[in-house]
Amino acid sequence: MNNEIRNLEPKAIWNNFADLNAVPRASKKEERVIQFMVNFGKKLGLTTKVDKVGNVIITKPATAGMENKKTVVLQSHLDMVHQKNNETNFDFSKQGIQMIVDGDWVKAKGTTLGADNGLGVATIMSILQSTDIQHPALEALFTIDEETGMTGAMGLEGGWLNGEILLNLDTEDDDEIGVGCAGGIDITASKSYKPVRTSDNVTAFKITVNGLQGGHSGMDIHKGFGNANKLMNRILFDLKKVMSISEIDGGGLRNAIPRESNATVVTNNLDDFTAQFNAISKAIIAEYKSIEKDIEITCNGCDKPVNALSKQDQNTLLKVIYAIHNGVFRMSPDIKDLVETSNNVARVLVKDGQIKILCLTRSSVDSGKDNLVNTISSVFELAHYSVRTSGTYPGWKPNPDSNILKVLEKTYQDLFNEKPHIMACHAGLECGILGQNYPKMDMISFGPTIKGAHSPDERASISSTQKFWKYVLEILKEIPEKA
Repeated sequence: MNNEIRNLEPKAIWNNFADLNAVPRASKKEERVIQFMVNFGKKLGLTTKVDKVGNVIITKPATAGMENKKTVVLQSHLDMVHQKNNETNFDFSKQGIQMIVDGDWVKAKGTTLGADNGLGVATIMSILQSTDIQHPALEALFTIDEETGMTGAMGLEGGWLNGEILLNLDTEDDDEIGVGCAGGIDITASKSYKPVRTSDNVTAFKITVNGLQGGHSGMDIHKGFGNANKLMNRILFDLKKVMSISEIDGGGLRNAIPRESNATVVTNNLDDFTAQFNAISKAIIAEYKSIEKDIEITCNGCDKPVNALSKQDQNTLLKVIYAIHNGVFRMSPDIKDLVETSNNVARVLVKDGQIKILCLTRSSVDSGKDNLVNTISSVFELAHYSVRTSGTYPGWKPNPDSNILKVLEKTYQDLFNEKPHIMACHAGLECGILGQNYPKMDMISFGPTIKGAHSPDERASISSTQKFWKYVLEILKEIPEKA
């Protein structure tokens, strides 16, 4: 299948993307892809360094006639989100991504594609290995762990880079130029409970919510997609008087809207349980039928578990999850249609006497982020859960006077005869973090069109990648001269 990918234009990008996608590269497990990039740089005879956290920096001198241009940092992240459909048999730790072409789209077979941010990485690789592309002096920065904590960007110390301009190739619509982004923080709530033995006269069921779209918990949070954890909680809440919860396993990564959730329950009131389950599942499917066309809510018999939650622990859990805010919390009053603050109830795990609930809170305003964290933490603490925050990272404040923004705007108009959309996004980009140690660096973000990032529906537009490549090459020619 990957041979079909390698024949796409521009071949340089798609061949490098295929090579990259053959390397497992989960966040916090980037050892193999770091070595892959080191080998790539050294094979080209370019100066290649790895900092103490694992970021790879490859430098390339300016081409003839471009020596007086400002040095440019080309930046993308090496890690990718690992998500797959339940029915997909795939080991991310051992297998390369299996890609297919579907019309204008490159997709993966039942898994995330890794175009976020692999196409950016492949683009930079193509420029580094080129012999006929005009460009100023380049510093290629490949960061690690963008998807689960931004620790690569946070760990990059001052002094490693000399560039005056940074081009972040991590935006997902080819007509947009990113000038700002949201910051984020992880919230983890946990609590121990004392399991109670299930009685002999109960029937056990496994309830499953799946088939949801999922998606990026920042870029897609305003679209009204179903959150499997919240939907499962609605079902269990309606059934709370006629069943007991044994286990819940819902969601996955914090930055992905949960697509699936499973719960094991027991009941000694089969008729009422069945009637109430049918009623609530039918209501939810009707509510979401226009946006979640593939939603499935099923209830199948299973082996009887040994233990369950007490009624008190169960009721507290269900009320807590009901009360936690999920989705858009506030829209920006300053930028039209921009989500300012949101929360994703990303993971719910109940098993063996332990409850754990994971959230990712985002905001482009630090005080707004703090406000929502306090709102969510208060709910947990009132229910006597232990609450821990971690992985906080800052937003990226737009600079309307950016010189590189002016270059990108003019170049886009000249090439495509239309104005680009200048925007801030609700995703976490590394620019804000990198700017802490490089405050004078002029930064911008753009990229090819990618849909469904962070979900197995992720796909990259072939025609958009061609457009993006043309745009990148022209931008490199138009970099301003040194002062």
